[in-house]
Amino acid sequence: MITTPPGPHEQFLTEFQRQLIDGGLSRVVFAKYSGNEVGLVRITVRPVILRDIASLSVVTSYATKDITKNFEQSAGVEEVKALMTSGFARIHLLTSTEDIELAATRKGAWTLRRSRVARAVAANPTHDRTKIRTLSLEEPFLVELGVTDRQHRLVPAMSRKWKQINKFTEIIEKAVEQSPLHQQTKITAVDFGSGKGYLTFALYALLTKTLAKNATVTGVEVRPDLVSTTESVARAAGFALREYGFVEGDVGTFAGADVDIMVALHACDTATDHALHFGILNNASIIVASPCCHKELRRQLTWPTALQPLLRHGIHQGIQAEMLTDALRALLLESHGYEAKVFEFISPEETSKNKMILATKRSTPLTETERAVLDDQVSNLKSFYGITEHTLETLLRTV
Repeated sequence: MITTPPGPHEQFLTEFQRQLIDGGLSRVVFAKYSGNEVGLVRITVRPVILRDIASLSVVTSYATKDITKNFEQSAGVEEVKALMTSGFARIHLLTSTEDIELAATRKGAWTLRRSRVARAVAANPTHDRTKIRTLSLEEPFLVELGVTDRQHRLVPAMSRKWKQINKFTEIIEKAVEQSPLHQQTKITAVDFGSGKGYLTFALYALLTKTLAKNATVTGVEVRPDLVSTTESVARAAGFALREYGFVEGDVGTFAGADVDIMVALHACDTATDHALHFGILNNASIIVASPCCHKELRRQLTWPTALQPLLRHGIHQGIQAEMLTDALRALLLESHGYEAKVFEFISPEETSKNKMILATKRSTPLTETERAVLDDQVSNLKSFYGITEHTLETLLRTV
């Protein structure tokens, strides 16, 4: 029988409330459950902003599913108080500078342990600005994919993948919070070429846990063995497959609609153009692509006389073709009502495929003059380099 002496509990609760007010709170994790609720594994509490109101997101993790409930801060504090006496033998408070653990001994006594750490945490959720958070290493899908071990410690060989996951979620979080999607409770996303699902799982966790959305996420992958593998990981990680799953196919066969977020990372050559076209055609609020294998335009390029000494080297031709391809893609996205950025996704030391195109739907439509200027820029670039065909432009003629 677990007893609850007031001393350690009161200290823990006082520190929790102080960190919540000061903005140092990362999360509270309730673990080692010994109560009567079948399948309950842990409960995680995080600070979030919902419709500009400081709140607490409470994620209850069962063996087969997660359930998220959101509370305004005062009600969330009461929920935490109740959870402290609900059958959990270990309660972890993670802050910007400390890990604080409230734990029951075998004899039923409670102890409070504190250890200092260095950790990047969210900005104070009561501040009216963009909040950047990384995913927790305690996410079950990270264990199933081998990013962490069973004790939720980062596997050293997967440190680059972990950086990539966190950078990806940071980009998506910024885009959501700066778009009308931050006001939506339901978000639909599709990830083309999902592979082993690292970023697809991260996207689902970000939307449902960090941003507390009712999200439906689909990973689309052409290789059936990977579809089977990722479905197994999803079940083992406790994701509800009605809201999250993988299908066999590609951008040409997927019949989805009403997509809010379209992701296509490392789609080869013109596959990126088909993915961008899908996003535009389905009026996605956010389009994210990481292109590679820029072959289409390189075969067409004719070099202006002044550039021939520069571009007689094959490596320079490849770089020029890549720049031109993605510059045209960005202009075409902008001419169809998006604000587009092309930037370095992650350091070249982490991966050579490090360029990203991020397009977010404009809140106001383009004027005829604005669109004419963009169309002229596309035409001028094509004419300068002798380009006769660009797949995205061809596809967009039917939009």
